[in-house]
Amino acid sequence: MPDTSDQHRVFRFGIFELDAATGELRKDGKARPRLQGQPLELLLQLLERPGEVVTREDLRKRLWPADTFVDYDHSLNTAVNKLREALGDSADNPRFIQTLTRQGYRFIAPVEIIPRPIAAKVSASREAEKAEYSDAAGSPSLNLDAANHLTAAANNAIPQVLSDVHDLPPVKRTTARVLFSLLQLLYLGFYVALLANLQEVDRLLSGTLPYSRWIFVLFILTAVAGIPIRLYLLSAATFGYGRLTERFKRLFPVVFVVDELWALAPFLMVEWIGTGLALAATAALLFLPFSQRSILLMGDRGAQARDGSPTR
Repeated sequence: MPDTSDQHRVFRFGIFELDAATGELRKDGKARPRLQGQPLELLLQLLERPGEVVTREDLRKRLWPADTFVDYDHSLNTAVNKLREALGDSADNPRFIQTLTRQGYRFIAPVEIIPRPIAAKVSASREAEKAEYSDAAGSPSLNLDAANHLTAAANNAIPQVLSDVHDLPPVKRTTARVLFSLLQLLYLGFYVALLANLQEVDRLLSGTLPYSRWIFVLFILTAVAGIPIRLYLLSAATFGYGRLTERFKRLFPVVFVVDELWALAPFLMVEWIGTGLALAATAALLFLPFSQRSILLMGDRGAQARDGSPTR
């Protein structure tokens, strides 16, 4: 078990802070789900020895008493995977926890250790600044409470729309990237088909939709902008760019808007497929921005599960 002296310290690494005494994990100053049990003990062991290899045998001895009868490999793999999920880390492109095949793990990010009294003073100073700001605004308690509620509501809004990574099943990363690449090719096909048939598309829009000229221009602009984006994502998936999921998340706000517009693409073929089929295809295309994100996350979960196996 960790040394009791560590119970009076706060570890800072990257944008995270961990209170060893409480297991409280903060990201950019915002509280995250509290770590406990084996994931917490594992993180403390790694933080005690940053840059050093902590062997699986060392971890087994420190995390489980000698008279404990469990499947150590499976339990340790589970703890590592849970810890990586809490830190948003990746087995293939680690920022914090590096796996050394058949040896153990190494914490690769710089670690700063802050005595708890100092950490408490910093926290108190931040709270004082918040209170001072609220006083200046004119309604101390009301403004602070309202800000807290608004922050909580904003933080909870995204999970209600997007799938939580913990709810997604793991799949092979190769499978995920193949599916992701096929979706990029689908959109590239849309863009090229439109640009190759501008006159026909203009005729179809002018006869079916109001403000057809503006919609026509918007389709052209998003197709021209979308081609390099899709080529980048396609090449990233094909050649195995590192941290593809994180890159896609940064692009997601732009991709989402463009993809939702292009969900109307089936109506450009309404003369041939009919209104009913166009509506059905549009409904399916509305889901694709979310499915691209989910596919990448499932591939990451599959890579983490594979990394946690005893043979890796």
